[in-house]
Amino acid sequence: MLNLLRKDFIALKSSLWMTMLYLVVFSAVFIPKLSSSIHIVGIYTAFATLSHGTMIDIKNHNHNFLVTLPVKRKHIVQAKYITAIIYMLFGVLASYGIHWLVKLAVPELNKPDYTVMDILGPAGIVLVLASVYLPLFYAFSKKGTAIINAVFFIIMIALAQPTAVVMNMINGNSLGGDGALYLILLGILLLFIASYYLTVKLFNRKDL
Repeated sequence: MLNLLRKDFIALKSSLWMTMLYLVVFSAVFIPKLSSSIHIVGIYTAFATLSHGTMIDIKNHNHNFLVTLPVKRKHIVQAKYITAIIYMLFGVLASYGIHWLVKLAVPELNKPDYTVMDILGPAGIVLVLASVYLPLFYAFSKKGTAIINAVFFIIMIALAQPTAVVMNMINGNSLGGDGALYLILLGILLLFIASYYLTVKLFNRKDL
C-alpha cells in the first residue's frame, strides 16, 4: 500500500508546480472578489489536483502496468482514495492558511472570521466530488476520462454560488444546529466509503 501511495506522489512530483499554480491562480482570482473564497479555493485546488493525478495515470498507462504486478486491485483503489483525502487536506488547509495571512496583511478586503466549519465544509464537498468522480474514472478510464473531466469542470464552475449559500447556512446555523451538521458529515463519510466499495467492484470487472 505504501508503495502505491509513493507511486502517486512520485508521478505527481514532476508536475508539483501545477498544484501550486492552481492554488496561486484560484487565490488571486477569488480572494478579492468572493467572501466565500476560502471554500472555493480549497475545493478547486483539491479537486484539480485529484483530476490531474488521474490524468497522469492515463497518460503513463499506470493501471495497465499495476494489474500485472502481484497487487490486489482493491489496494490500487484504496491508494487512490487515500491520495484523494491527502489532496483534500492540502487544498483546504492551504486555502485556510492563505486566507488567514490575507486577513492579517490586507484588512481592507474585510474577510470574515473563520471557523472550524470553514474547514469541514469544503472538506466534505471535496469528498462528495471525489465519491462521484472516482467510480466514473475507474469505470470508463481512458475512453471516457476527457469527457468526465469536462463535465466536472462545468460542475466546478457552477459550484461557486451553491457553495457560498450552503456555507452561509452552516455558519448561520440554518440547518438545524450542530447535530444536523455532524449527521451530514457522517453521511458524507459513509458516501465516501460506499463509493470506495463501488469503485473496487467496477475495477475488478474491468479488463485492462
